[in-house]
Amino acid sequence: MNAIKAVITRGWAAILIAALAMAGYFLDWPIEAFIASIASVLIIFIALLAVGAREKMLDESAESLKELSGYFYRRFMGESSLSIFAIINSLYRTDNTKLWEWARSCDNAQRVFNTWCDSFNTRQETDHRTRRYSAYLRVSAKELWIMVNMYQEYIEQFAEIANRMDVPIESLEQYQKFGVEYNTFVHQFRDLIAALRRVARIEIEPPSIKLAPEISRIK
Repeated sequence: MNAIKAVITRGWAAILIAALAMAGYFLDWPIEAFIASIASVLIIFIALLAVGAREKMLDESAESLKELSGYFYRRFMGESSLSIFAIINSLYRTDNTKLWEWARSCDNAQRVFNTWCDSFNTRQETDHRTRRYSAYLRVSAKELWIMVNMYQEYIEQFAEIANRMDVPIESLEQYQKFGVEYNTFVHQFRDLIAALRRVARIEIEPPSIKLAPEISRIK
């Protein structure tokens, strides 16, 4: 059954050309009319192939976006030890009250990010089950980009503080592990955005997704 469907779906042009050839032979069509009819069929067939290829790339990109957003949530949000907020919370081990105050000011941001990421991933799963993900691909990619850019602000703030002040060595080691995995995520997100620029015409530039900055004390 699938083989027959594939022949009908992909081989209709060959079948139609053969039918036109037979009709042209028996009806004694002029060669110009026969060539024009064959050319029309081929043009329509090539256009449909292009549309089908683009739809397949959109589906693959939507699946990649869903997987990447889920990875971001699992590894860098929630209760993960690689969350930048978990690293910020490690500053409570110091005796520096200024660091405590800054860490405390990030608590609300952590709750907002967790709620936002959870909602985003739930919507991604729903869209995937209902096959609507391609329709909202540009919107979803833009939302994840905004989320990651806002998350980046806390990464840069921590790196700046760690470069200027004494923070626990455990925090620095934790940040180093975070940086390795987070930068891998950034490269994957950049690659996805580059692909989406070709198939979905999104306006995001891949370099706008920034890497985690290095901290001089752990270079």
